[in-house]
Amino acid sequence: MPISIDLADLYRDHIAHLTAAYGAALHATGWDAVVIHSGSALKRSQFDDQYWPLRPVPHFQHWLPLAEADCALVIVAGQRPVLHRVTAMSFWEAPTPLDAPHVWPHFDVRGLLRAEDVADALPTGKVAFIGEDRARAASWRLPQAAITPPELLRQLDAMRVRKSPYEIACLADANRRAATGHIALRDAFRTSDASELDLHLAYLRATGQDDPETPYKNIVALGQNAATLHHIAYGRTVTGAGSLLVDAGASSFGYASDITRTWVRGAGEASDVFRQLVDGVEALQLRLCADVRVGMPYEDLHERAHQHITALLCDLRLLRCSPDEALAHKFSRTFLPHGLGHSLGLQCHDVGCALVPPKADNPWLRNTSVIAAQQVFTIEPGVYFIEALLEPLRQGAQAALLDWSLIDALTPFGGVRIEDDLQVLGSGVRNLTREVLVG
Repeated sequence: MPISIDLADLYRDHIAHLTAAYGAALHATGWDAVVIHSGSALKRSQFDDQYWPLRPVPHFQHWLPLAEADCALVIVAGQRPVLHRVTAMSFWEAPTPLDAPHVWPHFDVRGLLRAEDVADALPTGKVAFIGEDRARAASWRLPQAAITPPELLRQLDAMRVRKSPYEIACLADANRRAATGHIALRDAFRTSDASELDLHLAYLRATGQDDPETPYKNIVALGQNAATLHHIAYGRTVTGAGSLLVDAGASSFGYASDITRTWVRGAGEASDVFRQLVDGVEALQLRLCADVRVGMPYEDLHERAHQHITALLCDLRLLRCSPDEALAHKFSRTFLPHGLGHSLGLQCHDVGCALVPPKADNPWLRNTSVIAAQQVFTIEPGVYFIEALLEPLRQGAQAALLDWSLIDALTPFGGVRIEDDLQVLGSGVRNLTREVLVG
C-alpha cells in the first residue's frame, strides 16, 4: 500500500486516540504502565528447529504493524510510547522489513542486545504485561498477576470494536488487494481448467502475498469440496468441476479482509439450478447488507438470513412445503450451519463482538453485538450440501418434505457462500468489498 499524506495523518490521529484511550484504561484498572509483547518465535515441532512465521500479538499491531519477535512496546499514561527492538538478529533469518515510514515518528525506538534486557528498561510502579508468552513475562521480572490482567484486557479489546479512520483505510486497502485475487481466479475458472493448488498459487501471485502473509489460509474449493466449510487440503489434479468457491483475503498493515465468492460454469439442468441458487444467495446477501442498522442486534440479521434462505429453498423446490412449515422444522439450519458473520480487523475473527452467547439455535454465530457505528463485520450467508448433515433429514420423519433427487443432483457442486466486509455508518453501511469487486 503506497504511503500517502492522508494515511500518515490518519495514523497520527490513530496513535493520539490510542494514547489517550490507553491512559484512561490504565488509570481505571490501577496500572501505571503496560508492556505489550510482539510475540515469540514458535517451533513447528519439538523434534526439529523449524519455526512458524510470526503472527504478532494483535494488541501490539493495534499500535504498529511490525512483525518482529520479542519487541516490547511500553505505554505510560501521558508519555510518548517506547518501542524496544532486539538488535542482535540471527544470521540464519531476518524479519521482513517494515515499509511504513509513517510509523516511526510516533515512537521512541530503542535497541537492546537481548530480549531479556527489557527487564532493566521497564518503568517503575505497577506494570502489566499483554502477550501470550508467560516465560517472556517472567524473564522481564513481571509477576503472574501482571500477565494479561482480565479487566485491562477487556478494556483494550473493547477499543478494537469501533475502527478508527486509519483502520478503515487499511481495511479498505486489504479489500482492494484481495479483489485482484478473486478477479484473477474468477477469470481463470471461466476460461480454463486448473487444480485447487494451481488456483491457490494464482491467488497469491495476483495479490502479491506469500502464504503466511494472508490473514487466514485461503479456502479454494472446487465442486463438492465446497461442502467442507474450511477446505484447505488443495487438490492437485484438474477435475473439470462445475463450481468454484473461493474464501480468501489479504492484509494491509496488519488489517484483514475476508471475501468469499462462488462461480458456476457448464450447462445442463443441475448447473442451471445451482446457478439460480448462487444468484439467489447473492440477492439475499445484498438484502441483508442493506438491512444493517445502528442499534440492531446482529443476531437479528442472522435470523433474517435463515428466513431468506428458507424462502429460496422453497422457491427452487428443494423443499416441498411452505416457508412457514420449513422454518418450523428448522431445515435451513442443515443448509446453513455456520453464523452469518463476524467482526473483522486485526484478526479475521476480531474481538469484542461476541461477549454474550448466541441463542441455542445459533451455536456458531461469532457476532452477538448490538450494531454500532464504525464496527466492521462480514455478512456471509451460504447454502451447502453436506452429507453428514443431510443424512439425518434423509432418514427422518420429514424426509418427504425434501426433494432428494434434486439435492443429490446439486451435491457435486458442494455449496455457495457470498461474503462482503461492511463498515457501519451512522446511517447505512459502506460495503468495502463491493467498492472493488463486482461479479
